[in-house]
Formats: sequence, structure tokens, C-alpha cells
Amino acid sequence: MPIAADVYKKIVAAKIFIDLHFQEPIDLERLSREACLSRYHFHRLFTRIYRRTPHQYLTQRRIEQARLWLARDDHTITEICNHIGFESIGSFSVLFKKEIGHAPRDYRYLALRRKQEALQQPRSFIPHCFIEVCGMEEKSNIQEMTPAVIG
Repeated sequence: MPIAADVYKKIVAAKIFIDLHFQEPIDLERLSREACLSRYHFHRLFTRIYRRTPHQYLTQRRIEQARLWLARDDHTITEICNHIGFESIGSFSVLFKKEIGHAPRDYRYLALRRKQEALQQPRSFIPHCFIEVCGMEEKSNIQEMTPAVIG
């Protein structure tokens, strides 16, 4: 059964709302109001379009942002947890580990270690086809390009 274009636009607008406000408390009631649809209808259509529930999508969006911030090391894990909209460090850590496979602390360590390795051995992090196309065969050229490529 096809979804009417105006209803589809409402669902997309609600998804965009999640993308822009993921760090705020968002529940199904608020999202369905944003879309001007009943909670049940909104939930069913959102799940049909995006292949995950609104809550699953919101959680995924928050975890994606946490991954970016954890790789930078300029915020504590507790600060990141609070910034992305989780209410407790425990629930954040459990969900992060479930989705990513590593606890937030371990993920941060691995991401920072990977950056260090990329700076020390850039050739192993740059695809060979890129090295060939850009004429980066000489070691000095690779070192000049490394910050831009992995940065």
C-alpha cells in the first residue's frame, strides 16, 4: 500500500527533527506531534519507511555522534553521554557496547591508537589506488598528504 506524498513528507520531516534535536529528550508523542499524525500511525509509517522504530533510529543517531566525539578526546565520556541525550552513563555504556562492540572507553582508546598509527605509518591507511592516482609513491609526498587524508 503506497504512502501519500504529503504523509511521506511529514515522516521525513520528523526524521530530520530527530537528526537536528537528537540530544534533547524526544519521545513518540513529540515526534508524532511534529508529523501531525497519531502516535500509532506515525510509529507504523516511520518503521515502514526507515526499517527501524523511531526510538531505534534516535538511539542509532546518538551512538553515531558519540563515536565521533569519542574519537576526538576533548570531552569526557560522561560529558558525551549528557550531550547526546542519555540520562545515565550506565545505559549509555551498555547500549554503546551492544551497538559498537566496545565500551566507550575502549572505543576511545582504539580510535586514538588508530590515529597515532596512521600518523606513524600513513601508507597502511591510504588506499593504494589513491597513492597511485595522486602520484604519492615517494615517502615525502605521503607525509605531506597524510593530515588531509586521515584528519
